[in-house]
Amino acid sequence: MLVTRTGMQAYALATSVVVVDQVVKLWFLGFGLERGESLPLVGPIRLTMVWNQGVSFGLLRADHDILRWLLVLFAVGVAAGIAWWTRNCERLLTGMGFGLIIGGAVGNAIDRARFGAVVDFLDVTQLMFPWVFNVADSAISVGVVLLLLDSFRREPVAA
Repeated sequence: MLVTRTGMQAYALATSVVVVDQVVKLWFLGFGLERGESLPLVGPIRLTMVWNQGVSFGLLRADHDILRWLLVLFAVGVAAGIAWWTRNCERLLTGMGFGLIIGGAVGNAIDRARFGAVVDFLDVTQLMFPWVFNVADSAISVGVVLLLLDSFRREPVAA
């Protein structure tokens, strides 16, 4: 089955997100911070070590190994389903949204498979955002916003 140009761009973006996410997490883990320990980064932004065993923003904690692996399978399954859907994608915003979501889901699934939890470290709690997150989380969130924005676009009327 052929993949559209936009689909290929989405796959490239997803791959880039996974690589950047994993490289940044590796860099962060190199600091050797203990759970809850922080380092100042810039202004109100801190690097704080959080092992997130839950799903989005720590919800639905997966404290048992079977739940951890079910979450890995679920994330990979969702990413695979979106990737399958993406192969025929024509609209750039949709493709980029899908690519960001795929990459973010895979990046966090890799953490959960390797460590048993997702590495979260970007801490902007001083800006009244109560959660600590990572690059993959950001990609998923931006991807969802792009899909929402694209959903408001009108399709051209066929002549």
